[in-house]
Amino acid sequence: MPDSQVLSEIAADGVATLRLNRPPMNALSRSLLTELGDTANALASDASVKVVVVCGGEKVFAAGADISEFTDQSAAIEIGATFRYAFDAVAAIPRPVIAAINGFALGGGLELACACDLRIAGDRAKLGQPEILLGIIPGAGGTQRLARLVGPSRAKDLIWSGRQIKAEEALAIGLVDRVVSASDLEMEAFSWAKELSAGAVVAMGLAKGAVDGGLDGSLAIGLDLEAQAFGEVFASDDARAGVKSFLEHGPGKATFQGQ
Repeated sequence: MPDSQVLSEIAADGVATLRLNRPPMNALSRSLLTELGDTANALASDASVKVVVVCGGEKVFAAGADISEFTDQSAAIEIGATFRYAFDAVAAIPRPVIAAINGFALGGGLELACACDLRIAGDRAKLGQPEILLGIIPGAGGTQRLARLVGPSRAKDLIWSGRQIKAEEALAIGLVDRVVSASDLEMEAFSWAKELSAGAVVAMGLAKGAVDGGLDGSLAIGLDLEAQAFGEVFASDDARAGVKSFLEHGPGKATFQGQ
């Protein structure tokens, strides 16, 4: 739809694009967030999807929540629930999800990037959690997903100061995984996605669930999740093909179909 605030497309290689489309700043309104969550759920249930790339615009990934919607406390609570729905849906996609960050990723924009599995940033990107400058705190994962990525001390520094950091600092603290020229960002993001899409994406999804689920509990719980996923993966066509290829040709020769 031409008036859609979230655009999605699935290429022949199984790489799906999920693009925010609310110029000029991609402010995260309730309507956009609802559409984002619905779109992420649709991609999660589509067997043809192998990898997802989340994109914004050329100058802004997403500049945060639509502050005009924070009319009172009850509205803020409802908006927080909508953020939770959207970002949990992105995080739950059972395939690798890459955030391609150009320009500003602030507040909810950074929290969306943190809900993805991997983050690649243009060299002119700026990232931050500026909510404290409004007298509020992050409400869409900033105190949780950000802390899990960069550690509690660095997360508190970013949250308490509200400062914006450049791409190179974000790389140094582990907030992003790669930094490339801004002009090459999407090309590099989709090249990375294409590499992943040629692999055993069913196994990747199961590994993702084990890693993410294990972070929320004890080591014993995490090991139980891993054991369950390890058993489950052997029901996939890719596992059968991979084991057969290894026995016949050695490692690294298998061709996977993503099933």
